[in-house]
Amino acid sequence: MRQKVSIIAEAGVNHNGSMELAKMLVKIAAEAGADIVKFQTFKADKLVSKSAKKAEYQRANLDNLDNYQYNMLKYLELDEAMHLALMDYCKQCGITFLSTGFDEESIDMLDRLKIPFFKVPSGEITNKPYLQHIAKKGKPVVLSTGMADLNEIKDALEVLTEAGLDLSKITVLHCNTEYPTPMQDVNLKAMNNIRETFGVKIGYSDHTVGIEVPIAAVALGAEVIEKHFTLDRNLEGPDHKASLEPDELKAMVKAIRNIELAMRGSGIKETSKSEETNKTIARKSIHISTQITAGETILSHHLIMKRPGDGISPMLVDEIVGKIVKRDIKEDEKLNWEDLEL
Repeated sequence: MRQKVSIIAEAGVNHNGSMELAKMLVKIAAEAGADIVKFQTFKADKLVSKSAKKAEYQRANLDNLDNYQYNMLKYLELDEAMHLALMDYCKQCGITFLSTGFDEESIDMLDRLKIPFFKVPSGEITNKPYLQHIAKKGKPVVLSTGMADLNEIKDALEVLTEAGLDLSKITVLHCNTEYPTPMQDVNLKAMNNIRETFGVKIGYSDHTVGIEVPIAAVALGAEVIEKHFTLDRNLEGPDHKASLEPDELKAMVKAIRNIELAMRGSGIKETSKSEETNKTIARKSIHISTQITAGETILSHHLIMKRPGDGISPMLVDEIVGKIVKRDIKEDEKLNWEDLEL
C-alpha cells in the first residue's frame, strides 16, 4: 500500500505582502484538506540584482510599467516575525507550515524555525553553494526541476549527496517553469523517467491551468503534489493568474484523495467485496426456453441464458445438453442440477 500523497498548497507570494491575506490563504489551504501550505522566504537584495528583468508572465500579471524583479519582490518579503505569526496560525488551523528559502540566510532562518524539510525551487537547481548549504542541514529535501534536463538533475543530486545528504531523503518533483504551462509542454511521463534514472521518490509541481494534470500525476505514482493557489485570480501579482481559486483547490485535494484510494488495491485482478453481491444480479444462468417434460433429453433449443446468475453457469452449457430431466420444467424456469439425471 502506497503512502498518502503529500499535497503542498503553494501560497507563495500570493499574499501580496499582506499578513491578513496570508492568513486567509492558510485557512483556505487547511479547509481544502491540503497537508502543507507553503510560502516563499527571501531578501530581495540577496535574490536579484537591481537590473534583473521580470519574466514575461510577471510583466503580464502586473499592471505597471516597472520591468524589474527587485521592485516587485521587495514588497513581497516576509520577515521572521511574520513567519512566526504564520506558523502559529498554521498550528491553529491544523496544517503544516513550509516556506521555500531562496538564499542561504533564508535557509538558516527556516532551519531555526524547524520547518520539516527544505523545498528547493527550480531556479536554484544549478546553485551549487546553495545546494551544499541545504544538504549540510541534514533535513529531507524536495527538489523542483523546472527548466532542467536529466544531466542537471544528476549534477544537483550529486552536489546534495556529496555534501552529506542521503539519496533516500530526496524527493524530485517534475516541473515546467512556465506560468501557466501549456498542456503540450507538461511531458508528464518524464516524472517516472526521473524515478527510473535516479532511484528517487518522485512528485510533481504543477503550473498548468486546472486540476487534471496533478491528479494524473498521482495516478502515475507522484508522492508529492505542489500547486499554486490564490484567494482570487484577478488580484494583481506575479502568480495569481496561474493559481487555483479556493473551490478548485478543494476539488483537486478531493480528487487526489480519491485517486489514492483507487491506487491502493493489490494489483491482482479479483472480485472485490463491494461487487460480490452483484454477480447474481448481472450474470446469467441456464434457464428453460420452452417447456420440457420429465424423461426428455435436453437439447440446445430447450435452453436460454437469463438473469439471475445464481443457477448453473452458461459456461457449463455443453455439460447440460444431452442430460435427461427428472421433472416437468416450465418455460422461463431456472435449471438446477437437482433437475437432472447425472
